[in-house]
Amino acid sequence: MSSRPTVEIVSEPSPMKLGINGLGRIGKLSLWHQVERRYFAEVVVNIGREAGTSLEDIALFIEKDSVYGALHNYLYGCRAGRVIEDLDEKRGRMVINGMPVTILRHHRNPRDINWLDHGVELALDATGRFRDPTLPADHDDGSLRGHLAAGARKVVLSAPFKISDKSSSMPDDAVTTIMGINEIDYDPTRHAIVSHASCTTTCLAFMLKPLIDSFGPKRFLSVSMATVHASTASQQVLDHLPKPGATDLRKNRSIFNNIILTSTGAAQALAQVLPEMGQIPFIAESVRIPVNTGSLIILVISFQEVPDKPWVDREQINNIYRRYSAQMTKGYLHFTEEQNVSNDIIGLYRVAATIEGQVTHTRTARVAVDLSQLIPMEVLEKIPETRVEVPITKAVVYGWYDNELGSYSNLLGDRVVTMAESMHR
Repeated sequence: MSSRPTVEIVSEPSPMKLGINGLGRIGKLSLWHQVERRYFAEVVVNIGREAGTSLEDIALFIEKDSVYGALHNYLYGCRAGRVIEDLDEKRGRMVINGMPVTILRHHRNPRDINWLDHGVELALDATGRFRDPTLPADHDDGSLRGHLAAGARKVVLSAPFKISDKSSSMPDDAVTTIMGINEIDYDPTRHAIVSHASCTTTCLAFMLKPLIDSFGPKRFLSVSMATVHASTASQQVLDHLPKPGATDLRKNRSIFNNIILTSTGAAQALAQVLPEMGQIPFIAESVRIPVNTGSLIILVISFQEVPDKPWVDREQINNIYRRYSAQMTKGYLHFTEEQNVSNDIIGLYRVAATIEGQVTHTRTARVAVDLSQLIPMEVLEKIPETRVEVPITKAVVYGWYDNELGSYSNLLGDRVVTMAESMHR
């Protein structure tokens, strides 16, 4: 058994203001992260519309959560009292845990938010709507670059990039990073738009990087993964009539009552943060299950064994994760041999992936390969035996992740703060 070390990342408070566009699951939980951390002088949240009947209704939405409980209990424990105070309806302001928070309720298009007037230099787009870094700031439907036109110097996207025009390439000023994996790929002098990928890609990257670093990409014959994923806001509470032109009818079925096959963009985003994956055949699948949060990746890897190296086995893989978990000073990777269920990993602070070491398993077999299907005839004539046996090891690794707050929103918060620090060095 093992316990996760207590790790604290300390940053000096900044006079900067952070802008958050969107108050859905990631927007709200990013606000929780920032009011707990108190790095920024103020957070300005744009929801772009009226909500409820007053600012108090918005404050109650921020304060209460069906998954994580009340904000004050999350911050200070079961005996804590309310931490939201000083509501100013006219100015749209409140104080949360000692941090000023301003709520904007007028504009949905990023270019109209006017971050400049509010002193916001760094904006986090958590709407999930604006994902294409190639679209211009004045695009009719809005775009990430609209934040830059509105006065922000940098934009962080809480989702993977999605370029609509397949003939377009990634702009030079855009990059995808994951804290603890490739955050140094962010160049403050060059990049204005940064994606922090997705919750699934984040967990998967921490499951794969230790193995790639230890074995090298050439040992990997293939990789596949399936994420058993909690429900999200894009799914229906009850069965719903599909929209015009909808092709995936499963998205309209009740997540309360079904296991639903769906898709994941983890394969595309993973190659942007782990370039070695471009050398390895990889396929990713996803199923949604009726839980609020807490997801699982089942990772299956085929290793090619070589004569001069020990064959891959369960203990070797677990030792790699043990070592990386111990060396990772920010605590992003956790190795355990406890018998966990999904609720046990909800809220684990800054844990991108929890490796369930007790159920890691491997099996090695010799696979017959017919060289006549692979080698030209003139070469085959010189080989006495065209069928050879190759030792292949199949490994299965399980990784838990709290896809909302514990993993994704907290690592996203680290990305936002490190970018802010680099903006005023």
